[in-house]
Amino acid sequence: MKLGILLGYSGKHIDIPIDLIRKAEAMGYDSVWTAEAYGNDAVTAATWVLAQTTRIRVGTAIMQMPARTPAMCAMTAMSLDQLSGGRFIVGLGASGPQVVEGWHGVPYGKPVTRTREYVQIMRKIMAREGPVEFQGEVYQLPNTSAGTTGLGKPLKSILEGNPNIPIYTASITPAGLRCAGEVADGVFPVWMDPNKFSILGDHIQKGFDSAGGGKSLKNFDVAPFVSVAVNDDLDAAYDSLRPWLALYIGGMGAKGKNFYNDYATRAGYGDVAERIQDLYLSGKKAEAEALVPNQLLDEVALVGPRERVIERLADWKAAGKRGEVGTMLLGVHDPSVLELFAKEML
Repeated sequence: MKLGILLGYSGKHIDIPIDLIRKAEAMGYDSVWTAEAYGNDAVTAATWVLAQTTRIRVGTAIMQMPARTPAMCAMTAMSLDQLSGGRFIVGLGASGPQVVEGWHGVPYGKPVTRTREYVQIMRKIMAREGPVEFQGEVYQLPNTSAGTTGLGKPLKSILEGNPNIPIYTASITPAGLRCAGEVADGVFPVWMDPNKFSILGDHIQKGFDSAGGGKSLKNFDVAPFVSVAVNDDLDAAYDSLRPWLALYIGGMGAKGKNFYNDYATRAGYGDVAERIQDLYLSGKKAEAEALVPNQLLDEVALVGPRERVIERLADWKAAGKRGEVGTMLLGVHDPSVLELFAKEML
């Protein structure tokens, strides 16, 4: 199993821990992942890291698809692939309606359809087998819709492409997971229980079946985000992660339109997920956070003293041996904790 680290997106000021990243690179970590919301962008940060490292791969978790055309994303990927010696990983996501429509000012539309078409167009561009033509529901190349000049024509990338640049998608919904299995090289769930792979795997397998060609977990990377809270005070460790899960389960989206709440329900936490959402949306964030079960935190994160974390890593190692987890993307910025995982996993 491979290890990666998540940088997340920056607050008011961009802070990229390059010394930490170089230490992770020296320890044998496979990848580091940047992010974006509605502040710093993921690509600039990824470029900065690639320019200051030599071996570690750098991915985007995520580039917001509605913010870029598929062609622009392919151009970026091909450029960084060449400049970095093949170390760039494309990580795509639909983002959410609040950001897509409120920040980027474009319709949210059909995120799964967008993802499928987006990846298909990128593959065509990077393959450079000829001028690219595509007529989909979301994207049309050339575009001849209302307001166009009619002068657009199919084009072939000037830059030599690498058709093997890996493309991952951020997915947790059944339809999104099927799409990832069908068109992507990997998927990163925002969290997962290594002992409940079927919640993800059944849908991913349907995507493999649609793709055909023998696609399977042997050539597809399941790379979940894994939050880590190492603390000798177990209660304090749990409490440090409650705001994270409460935000996703309770605050990411509207009532009846929260994919993370639905995901928690599929994992068996429907009743408490509904209560967390009701409290969160009514402004009672502290009460919502208090309801996040310790059991759920233990299922999807690694929590507590070092010895307890090492013990609970056994479930993740077993999932790796079964081929159900290919990469653990760790939410860790403590060098000593990075060393712990490197010692135990690499």
